Amino acid sequence: MAPKVLLLGWGYPPNITGGLDTAIAELYEQLAPRDDVEVELVLPEEFAPSDRPGIHGVPTGQGDIVTRVGRLASAFSNRAEDADIIHTNDWFGYEPGSRASSAHDVEWITTFHSLSVDRNVNPPQREVRTEQRVADQADELVAVSKFTRDRIRKEYDADARVIYNGFSSVEPTGKDLKAELDIDGEMLFFVGRHTDQKGLSFLLHGFSKLQREDVTLVLGGSGHLTDQLKRFAELLDIDDQVQFVGYVKQEELGDYYNSADLFVSPSLAEPFGITIVEALSVGTRVVASKSGATEILPDDCVIQVQPDSDSIADGIDRALSMTSPIEYEEHTWAEVADEHVELYNDILDEEA
Repeated sequence: MAPKVLLLGWGYPPNITGGLDTAIAELYEQLAPRDDVEVELVLPEEFAPSDRPGIHGVPTGQGDIVTRVGRLASAFSNRAEDADIIHTNDWFGYEPGSRASSAHDVEWITTFHSLSVDRNVNPPQREVRTEQRVADQADELVAVSKFTRDRIRKEYDADARVIYNGFSSVEPTGKDLKAELDIDGEMLFFVGRHTDQKGLSFLLHGFSKLQREDVTLVLGGSGHLTDQLKRFAELLDIDDQVQFVGYVKQEELGDYYNSADLFVSPSLAEPFGITIVEALSVGTRVVASKSGATEILPDDCVIQVQPDSDSIADGIDRALSMTSPIEYEEHTWAEVADEHVELYNDILDEEA
């Protein structure tokens, strides 16, 4: 009998295109048509795709995220009555998961896509305490990389099974972003949240040390550090070589990656790094600090650097000099779905 799984998400592309949201959507799209698992997805109504059977949007209204998660938890718990397994993600899944597991005879799986210590220099203690509760109370923990598994052990003294994310791809439309952005020379690209985790101050400082002319750095995305980063670029006297393009729409993402000569991911902590594999999917070379994705890529596929300016500058210079083709074996989302179905069955077999 196929296991019935109730999955909890927060966003769904193209409404929200963060790494966690992309991963949950990719997994759901693979699981939904299968006949060896029954899956439904619950997430906030404002971020949910409309008119999709099996996807249930819950109005979460106004208020801070904790208040909205509380409203999500009630609806999630109600839908868990007929489930064999509930599958939540990250810290926001604690209240929905704990409510549903207490109210119904279901197994509770949580996937950690990142930890609060990965996302914040000074992690909010509420998030840290909540992650500890998840680690203590969930029946099974999943980590998206060995990097994340090791962080869970260190921070919360708990073990997790590693199931890597799949390699998401993007489709260019043929638009020449270099021409649109008036870039004559080489183009470096980054996209993501402008937070401490992403190491963008190190990238800007490293970029200022390049001994190359006619190179432009394009920074996509935004965040609480955007204005500070713009001022830093001015202080480094590179503001005429750095373009802040703001939020990049999903349909434009492939053209940005494809137009770039290099994608740079200088994160202080990158539990997986979906942007890394998206860039590789269009043949764009990548310079990146340690990430989960590099654990399943060939050593020479990504130019690995430390999150400091000298290392980043050296990595960029080396990568721009390389002409060899990029070769790697894709880890597909279908394989990820297979691993999850195997996990679901293992859990239910243990309970039988």
